[in-house]
Amino acid sequence: MNSVNNTSNGIQELSRHESAQDVLRTTKSDLKDAVKLKYKNVLRKKTKRSHRDKNCSTRQAKHVAVATTPVPPSRHVYQSRRSLEEFELLNKIAEGAYGAVFRAQDEKTKEIVALKQITTDNKDEGLFKAAKRELKTLLKIRHPNIIAGRELVVGTNMEEVFVVMDYVPRDLRNYIDSMTKNKQLVSPGHVKCLMVQLLDAVQHLHKNWILHRDLKPSNILLSYEGVLKVADFGLARKYELPPRQYTPGVVTLWYRAPELLLFANEYSTHIDMWSIGCIFAELITLQPLFPGSSECDQLFRIFEGLGTPTDTTWPGYSELPVGKITFKNHPTGRLRETMSNRLSDEGLSLLQDFLLYDQAARVTADAALNHPYFEEEPVAMEPAMFLPSLWAEYVEQNSNSDTGEDTQ
Repeated sequence: MNSVNNTSNGIQELSRHESAQDVLRTTKSDLKDAVKLKYKNVLRKKTKRSHRDKNCSTRQAKHVAVATTPVPPSRHVYQSRRSLEEFELLNKIAEGAYGAVFRAQDEKTKEIVALKQITTDNKDEGLFKAAKRELKTLLKIRHPNIIAGRELVVGTNMEEVFVVMDYVPRDLRNYIDSMTKNKQLVSPGHVKCLMVQLLDAVQHLHKNWILHRDLKPSNILLSYEGVLKVADFGLARKYELPPRQYTPGVVTLWYRAPELLLFANEYSTHIDMWSIGCIFAELITLQPLFPGSSECDQLFRIFEGLGTPTDTTWPGYSELPVGKITFKNHPTGRLRETMSNRLSDEGLSLLQDFLLYDQAARVTADAALNHPYFEEEPVAMEPAMFLPSLWAEYVEQNSNSDTGEDTQ
């Protein structure tokens, strides 16, 4: 019992600040350099050439050579940025660790967009590195089921840098809560529609060597037309094969893979797939699958729901620090009991594949999309078939927050 308590204390001693510093160790010049480009043209106009000698000609030739060098795509975005004055800020819609998000209107096109402020304060180098990493991801990724950055917007000073994104006012958390309030279950066709879109998005991320590392219902946006878009790349990062060491303190607790709870610092795409499995189960039951109150409680709930791991179900488990601790022996099969009347056999098979302890055997996004579950009847519904009456009720209830003028 003392060993369990010691493990609990050890887990709790990993503070959020320490995790952030491990993940977000930084350099601090790139983003400020990008913002400074706004002022370079003005400075160039003020520069007077006072020398016409050979050395000056040589320097000029070098400038020409640099100018003809292909500019990376991200630099093109930086150079085409617009002024914040071209947008009307309507209201703040979110406040995160790396900057606020505003609902705004493009004065030129009258389109409603989201402006995400990017941290440029280098006093906290960890947060600055995270903000820069998120910006690079937003500007690089292009997929219909991923919220991408369109362009940069710069204010009157170097601290005001925003990335323009599509504005989608609802998320999967809202959808699940609305269904719960109306005492309705999500139909199999709707579940498959959402899961296919989510898997498509994550497949695209993984093919581009990007881990999201914080998949959860509130980070998955959903339009009135039923189009799903993965958002919030504050914890996303590039990954490598073989896996390198990363910080384990990522992913919101309820959707965190067991290897992260045991402080594994070598991981890959498998952690995103575990999160998708938890989201899949939540769409079926409208309740979080493992709603732990702490890291230890989360681990106990997983063991209780899936069975206590062994070296057979989790190769190398006994070699982990926690493997030396004796946990209550929970049998497997409880997940089947929980889902017996809510999922087909193929659906249960897919859910179990998402939630395997063995990372090497855990299903990939590619394999999940080709699972027989998506081929059996009823097939995935078209996004446009989502319940319009449900969305209409949600809009009426939340009209004040969408049209508010508070920007504080």
